[in-house]
Amino acid sequence: MKKILILNGPNLNLLGTREPAIYGHETLADVEQLCRNEGERLGFEVDCRQSNYEGQLIDWIHEAGRQCATGQMIGVVFNPGALTHTSVALHDAIRGANVPVVEYHISNVHTRESFRHHSWISPVAKAVMAGFGVRGYALAVQALVQVTGEA
Repeated sequence: MKKILILNGPNLNLLGTREPAIYGHETLADVEQLCRNEGERLGFEVDCRQSNYEGQLIDWIHEAGRQCATGQMIGVVFNPGALTHTSVALHDAIRGANVPVVEYHISNVHTRESFRHHSWISPVAKAVMAGFGVRGYALAVQALVQVTGEA
């Protein structure tokens, strides 16, 4: 069974308690279960990971690129959190690893502070999604399957 990697960046471990008016009351464990259920429904194994450290996220992207190259994985649903707006290193990792990525954000970043309007990830992502709340992760899994031609 091919895999899908769900990557969550800094502070997403605080889902359920951090700014619930923006991010809701569901936890990261809820997100991970939602993604596993959607992956299973579509015939994929889902691996969920979260880190507050940019270097760890980069290492996982490199690993995903290797697994995509060998046909073990189809790609990554990635919510980089605030690193979206600051990390050229994540941009370079995605490009260098040649890994298909769907960038996902729980909130609509374009209706928030202006510094959140720029993404270093979007130019190297296959698709970008935002504003569907936690439930949007399932849509992002579906989108990854579609944009990689695995549907």
